[in-house]
Order: sequence, then C-alpha cells, then structure tokens
Amino acid sequence: MKRTVLGVGAVVVMAGALAVTVQGQRRAPDPRSMGGGDCAQNPYNCKDTPNPLPKANTVWLEEMTWMDVRDAMAAGKTTVIIPTGGHEPNGPWLALGKHNYVLTTNCDAIARKMGNALCAPVIKHVPEGGIEPPTGHMTSPGTITLREDTFRALLTDTAESLVAHGFTQVFFIGDSGGNQAGQRAVAEALNTKYAGKALVAHIQEYYDYASVSKFMETKGLKEGASDNMHDDVIITLNMFIQDPKSVRYDERVKAGKATINGVDVSNRAKNTEWAKQIVEFRTTHTITAINKAIANKGTLPAPQRQRPGA
Repeated sequence: MKRTVLGVGAVVVMAGALAVTVQGQRRAPDPRSMGGGDCAQNPYNCKDTPNPLPKANTVWLEEMTWMDVRDAMAAGKTTVIIPTGGHEPNGPWLALGKHNYVLTTNCDAIARKMGNALCAPVIKHVPEGGIEPPTGHMTSPGTITLREDTFRALLTDTAESLVAHGFTQVFFIGDSGGNQAGQRAVAEALNTKYAGKALVAHIQEYYDYASVSKFMETKGLKEGASDNMHDDVIITLNMFIQDPKSVRYDERVKAGKATINGVDVSNRAKNTEWAKQIVEFRTTHTITAINKAIANKGTLPAPQRQRPGA
C-alpha cells in the first residue's frame, strides 16, 4: 500500500512537471484575437473579420459590439465623452438618478452633433457626502456616494482604458457640482501623462446652468420665486424629454402640482418645445467649450460661477 501511495505521488509530481513544460512551450497569444475569444477557434474572434451586421445607430459604447467600436474608430470616431451624474435626493417629484437621466439625453446629442465622438457609460455614482456620519446628500435615504479618491480612481481607470484602445480625445462632462473638482484634477494629470498621445480635458462649461436659464428667458421661460427644493424648471424639462416618468409628470398634473418656481409645466407640448431648446443650447454650448479645450490643448481655466446649478 505504501508503494502504491508513493507511486501515485510520483505520477502527480511528474504530471505537474509536464504541465509546466507544456505551459512553458505554449504559443504566444494570437494578436489577431479579439471579442473575448480565440481567433484560431472562430473567425468572428479575429481582429480584421468584417462586421456581419449593419452599422449600429448609437453613440453609446455600452450599446455597441466590439466590432461596432472598432469600425467607428476606423471611420474617425476617436473622441469619447465620459459623463458623470449622481444618485441623490431631488425633492418629491424627481427620481434619484436625476443627473443620469439628463446625461443620457445630453451626451447623446453632443456626440451626434460632433460627428466624431462616442459616449462612455454614464458614471452614476459620484461624491454625494460623507458616510459616517452622513453628511450632504447622504442624510437622505437612497443616496449613494463615493469617496473622492474612489471617484478619481474610477475616472482615471475609465479614461486610461479608452486611451489604451486608441481614443485620442477624452472629455469629462459632469452634471453635478461635486463632480467638477475631481474631473479637473484627473483630466489635468492624464493630459500631462499622455501629452502627444491623447488629449484629456474637463469641460467645466457643460455645468453652466446659469447660462441655460438666461437663454431660456429669451424663449419665454422665466422662473419666479424659488420653491426652495432641490429642483428647478431647467433640470425637470431636461429629464422630461428623456423620460416623463422620471419627473412623475402624469402624477403631478393629476394632483395639480405641475408648477416649479412659479412656472406651469402642465402643457406637454410646450414642455417638449422648451426641453428641445434646452438640450440644443447645452449641446452647442458644450461643443463650443470642447473646441476651445482642443485649441488650448487641455482643460480651460475655471470659469466664474454665477450661481450653483440645480
């Protein structure tokens, strides 16, 4: 019995040595392999295999296949926008993901109008306050926060992943005030790191609600006295055009609560018209700032703020 055990042990040792030898002689990974599989096993895993499907009508990376992204980049779409939102309380009407609804509409509009850009998935969790003890928005149930260093690490890894794939211009846009400092710091650090290889910039001007409000006054939308809630007409309409349910639109109208800061938002057709104007203004305003950042070869100096955003 003892010999049998020793024999089995010897076989195991020999098998292990053989495995090491085989592993040591294993061929190098095929550089043509992409898509999560081996090129040698299926041609759809090969770098240069034509896409078997029509061109995808989306600018969102998460909605594209790896072939869609490859072909879009080959066609010149080497600019990517990284949008950051939030998950925070916004009064009794607006969903916690307010900023994420807004960015779903706005990043899409910005990328399509630029023509050479794609959108990374919205980074939905951002700094919202302290955890122990709860501070800031963390005093309200449902809020999800990130520590500042976690947020900056997430931004860094996201941007570096995209640069590694060949994107040559990376822009951060944030729809919440607490996102701005981290975006600026990460963009400036990465822009220095990638000098000559890729441009990375924080677009502070995207988060310019004062200019949006001023523009919309020329369109007949002028807010009165504040309701003193974390809500306003601009943000509500920017959400409304993405999903009326996100602002509890039907319920508000039915309950006779469809006013914000003295503005009646019960007229669906008027809301849609205003919302389109808001999105168009923010799109054009942001692209203008992006072009200035490109000319500046990096993030522009911080602009003066007229008032905090919603």
